[in-house]
Amino acid sequence: MTGKVRFCLDPHSSPQMDKLNEKPQLAIVHSHLEMGSMDGRSEHEFEDESLVTPVNLSRRSNGLNGGYHGSFSTAEQDTSIRTLNDSLWRTLKVVLFTSKINILMPCGPLAVFIHHSFADKGWVFFLSLLGIIPLAERLGFATEQLAFFTGPTVGGLLNATFGNATELIISIHALKGGMIRVVQQSLLGSILSNMLLVLGCAFFSGGIVFLKKEQVFDKAAAVVNSGLLLMAVMGLLFPAVLHSTHSEVHYGKSELALSRFSSCIMLVAYASYLVFQLKDHRDSYDPVGEEGCQNEGCTDDDDEVAEISKWEAITWLAILTVWISVLSDYLVDAIQGASVAWNIPVAFISVILLPIVGNAAEHASAIIFAMKDKLDISLGVAIGSSTQISMFGIPFCVVVGWIMGQPMDLNFQLFETATLFITVLVVAFMLQEGTSNYFKGLMLMLCYLIVAASFFVHVDPPADDKKP
Repeated sequence: MTGKVRFCLDPHSSPQMDKLNEKPQLAIVHSHLEMGSMDGRSEHEFEDESLVTPVNLSRRSNGLNGGYHGSFSTAEQDTSIRTLNDSLWRTLKVVLFTSKINILMPCGPLAVFIHHSFADKGWVFFLSLLGIIPLAERLGFATEQLAFFTGPTVGGLLNATFGNATELIISIHALKGGMIRVVQQSLLGSILSNMLLVLGCAFFSGGIVFLKKEQVFDKAAAVVNSGLLLMAVMGLLFPAVLHSTHSEVHYGKSELALSRFSSCIMLVAYASYLVFQLKDHRDSYDPVGEEGCQNEGCTDDDDEVAEISKWEAITWLAILTVWISVLSDYLVDAIQGASVAWNIPVAFISVILLPIVGNAAEHASAIIFAMKDKLDISLGVAIGSSTQISMFGIPFCVVVGWIMGQPMDLNFQLFETATLFITVLVVAFMLQEGTSNYFKGLMLMLCYLIVAASFFVHVDPPADDKKP
């Protein structure tokens, strides 16, 4: 009986012999079930051993390597697809549905539809303005998310690059169309808006919330930014004076050459400032740990984590930049028509309306930080953005115009240059004490109203043939 069992387990047995021995094996099993254990082994062990044949072994191994493996692969594929769908939905929810201002996003496609269907320049301009507001805010959000993965130095450089991307994109589209005055006035308006309106609202809101005390910020950073702004004023002032006094060596050419040279110098100065701020003296410009962070809520920023992954942030940066570029093309194309339809000077549209749209996200964030008693961050948003535009945005557009063959220069005309000079002086005096209150904010906002009224009644002088 034992020999028969060993015969069934012989790996050299043929399939025919397996068939012949199938019934005896069953008989053996039943007989041993009745007899009990044999050779110290249990009935179950004997039964299992008796039922194993080479054919069964091959079938089991094929089943494990074939059918089960296929089931596992299908399950893994389903799991990966489900995970991908969940990740995609989570990213869309975070980027598109968490900000209330995103309710304005449909205005962009609507502007494109009206442009091609009705050609109403006024409505195209208005809807394009509204459509760019949430895109600019989400672009800043994607930049902040990417900064979580790059470290403070590269993150600061990203913020410096994409912080005013909306204004730069609009300016480049205007440059392509030869609208140099729109470029100059929109960039100038961004500086004025940040220094007077955004900073004024931040000071005013923070002063109302903290009515019983004066808010404090770091004077060192404010002084450095004020110095850079004065340097930018100097870069804009000399070409304007050179043109107004007719003291050029080569009329129409010396002014442009001076502008391009000064732009290169300003870009070098701004790059040096980034190195100084982000690498060599990073602790001196770190808002964390300053007096404003002694209040409650300061630990929130330390606990912040990225809401989307690095590659998701890069993807959204690309998508938002392309869509802003598309809307900017329609916006710039409709400026002249909107000026005629609304009976508003182009200078007012360029200096007041366009910058308010581009700075909407910065405006909101500066106010929020000021109401949390984090004035250093508010100052970095408002004055830092003005520094970026004056020392990077304007010279960058001059260089881009040089590459495009457009005579973009730093001659912003005497009216605009004088407005910028007075604004920088007023803000520098407001910042020299290192404190703020609601009255300082109110004064800055009232100054902005005076500037807005001035450009509402301002018309550019007739164009001359000074540019080659």
